[in-house]
Order: sequence, then C-alpha cells, then structure tokens
Amino acid sequence: MKSKTVIIFVTAASEQEAASIGKHLVEEGLAACANIIPQIRSIYRWKGDICDESESLILIKSRADLFEKIRSRIRELHSYEVPEITAISLEKGDADYLQWIETATGKGD
Repeated sequence: MKSKTVIIFVTAASEQEAASIGKHLVEEGLAACANIIPQIRSIYRWKGDICDESESLILIKSRADLFEKIRSRIRELHSYEVPEITAISLEKGDADYLQWIETATGKGD
C-alpha cells in the first residue's frame, strides 16, 4: 500500500542552515528531496514584538508516516527556539515521482 506523501515547510535563519538541515534529512533517508528557496521575507509576531526578517524556506518531500521523525530531527538541527515545521498532504502527483519518494525514503517496491 502506498504511503501518503507530504510536503513539509521549514523556515531557517540562513541558506546555509536550510541546506544543512535538508542535506541531513536526505542523507538519513527521512526525505527524498529538500528544495531551498534562499530569500524569503517573513513578518511575524514573536514575544510581543513584530519582526521583519530575511529567511530561507525548505520544502521537504517525504512520507506522512515519517513526519514525527523528521520533526524531531529538525528540532535537533535547527537554531530557532520554535521553528516552523508544518506539513500538507499531496492529493495528486505524477505516479513515477510519488513512487520515487517512496523508494528514496526506504519504502519502495
């Protein structure tokens, strides 16, 4: 049976931190792919202040059943006290691409 596929969103303080997190997750077989978007602007409330910061965004492709392991690993690697670690389920996708995600994360046929 095919696993549900997710895209996990993580913001990081720098492109280097994002790349390090992405590389660890792929090397450890927790993610099939990590795309780094190096320049995003984030406006958010933190500890009563409004912050306006430059960050990098990681888009991580994996299986839903690996989310908790990925979340835990990101918390170990991340510099933020409370990092963004959110996921959305993929409803549809190219069958070969989705199979590749399964295989790359150790659950392929």
